[in-house]
Amino acid sequence: MDQEQTEQQQTETKAEGKDPKADLIRTAFMEVGVPLGLYYGLRGAGLGQWLSLLISGALPLAQLVYKVATERRVSTVTLFTLSVMAAGTAITLVTGDARLLLARESYLTGLLGLWMIATLFAKRPFMFTTMIKMLPEETARTWHSNWDNHARFRNVMRWMSIAWGAAFLIDSAARILMAYTLPVDLVPVLSVVLLIGMLMTVVKISKSYGRRMMAELA
Repeated sequence: MDQEQTEQQQTETKAEGKDPKADLIRTAFMEVGVPLGLYYGLRGAGLGQWLSLLISGALPLAQLVYKVATERRVSTVTLFTLSVMAAGTAITLVTGDARLLLARESYLTGLLGLWMIATLFAKRPFMFTTMIKMLPEETARTWHSNWDNHARFRNVMRWMSIAWGAAFLIDSAARILMAYTLPVDLVPVLSVVLLIGMLMTVVKISKSYGRRMMAELA
């Protein structure tokens, strides 16, 4: 996405009254908080582990399908997520394995981590293309200028993309380990704790590193 397209997207987002950060919070609540609450609610009602996992895990999948149906367009990321979730659900329907159903999310985070690292070979790496959408227009213009004129800035964006990709790969490996070694009812909440902890850590490191880099470029 070039600078003109980015600025147009930011203008359209403001015109529609959208807040990317607020959208992120709502998405996290609907795709993480609600399924987690639904799982333990179903377990409390006496439903089995496998069926509770299947129902609660189907909620994010249904939300994606609804999004595709209402927006009538499919982004690459949405199609990727939908494909992985649908394939994982289909496999677990055949096997009836609760632990395999728990491990399903690890495939998504693992592939996401690989994709983040793979963007190093694209025109712009993951960190740049993701953050630029949430920045004010003036800051976004500064980022574009830094990308065009400063090799250090480009290197920082690439290394931060690697760090995020590595974090998601570690998260994936940890989810698989928990899915097959810990009690089934303990894994959903620990997976959320792991995800939050991982995101908080990588965000804090990214911000600290980014501030130092921007100070040097100023």
